[in-house]
Amino acid sequence: MELWIPITLVAAFLQNLRSAVQKHLKGVMGTTGATFVRFGFGVPFALVFVFGLHVFAGYELPRPNGPFFAWMALGGLSQIAATFLLVHLFSFRNFAVGTAYSRTEPAQAALFGLVFLGERITAGTLAAIAVSVFGVMLISVARVPLTWRALFLSTVSRTALIGLASGTLFGVSAVSYRAASMALGGPNFMMQAAVTLAFVILFQTVLMGVWMLWRDRAEIARIGRAWKPSLVVGVAGACASFGWFMAMTLEQAAVVKALAQVEMIFTFASSVFFFREKINAMETLGCALIVAGILLLLILG
Repeated sequence: MELWIPITLVAAFLQNLRSAVQKHLKGVMGTTGATFVRFGFGVPFALVFVFGLHVFAGYELPRPNGPFFAWMALGGLSQIAATFLLVHLFSFRNFAVGTAYSRTEPAQAALFGLVFLGERITAGTLAAIAVSVFGVMLISVARVPLTWRALFLSTVSRTALIGLASGTLFGVSAVSYRAASMALGGPNFMMQAAVTLAFVILFQTVLMGVWMLWRDRAEIARIGRAWKPSLVVGVAGACASFGWFMAMTLEQAAVVKALAQVEMIFTFASSVFFFREKINAMETLGCALIVAGILLLLILG
């Protein structure tokens, strides 16, 4: 088994954990604060990764260059904008359709990988991405009463366009992070990923911190009162991101993000086994398609 596969699976599990705690934080702070803790409380751990690899593993610190900073900034800004659009979708009554379209990230990452980095993927990988993306989209609309006509009309709706834009920006950020890590040129994939993560998360923390100081200082106080769960989000988020960055240094971003759809399976497993929730037929079909897409990816990719 190639190394990027178990790294991606662990990262997906940790991201699922981070998301679960992050949803809890929405009850004690606003969207901005719940988003900020993902970055701000992850900074110390991102720096620890770099320190540990340098001091204990003996890896040299890479020298960031112009292309690295350009890709890092593009990725960081794209991820913040994508997250903002995704959160904005929840203000619409029919947000589920838009959310489904935001899940086209792996397919769009494949396109941007081709355009920006000249990467090509096999027909088998494309098929696997298509199957898993369709499965995730089914899950996103599984609990929404939609007729085929309504579903067709929704493809040109405002929410669909916002969702596609969110997926586009997430795809851009994934490809940008891979490009930034590769631009360092060594000493190995772990140190490249750690340094990229440290710069990205610091960049995003400063941007969001300045925004809150300017527009929403009360949110900073709410974050301070909820520092314990926020710390859990920071740890899980930093570890998950370190996993994503390592995997995307080793493998194309589109392929990593396609396998990362397994996060939906973890989510449903938690719902069924821990919260005793029932899933309907469309959600079951969606999960089956995600699994099928992952198997295709591992066999044919």
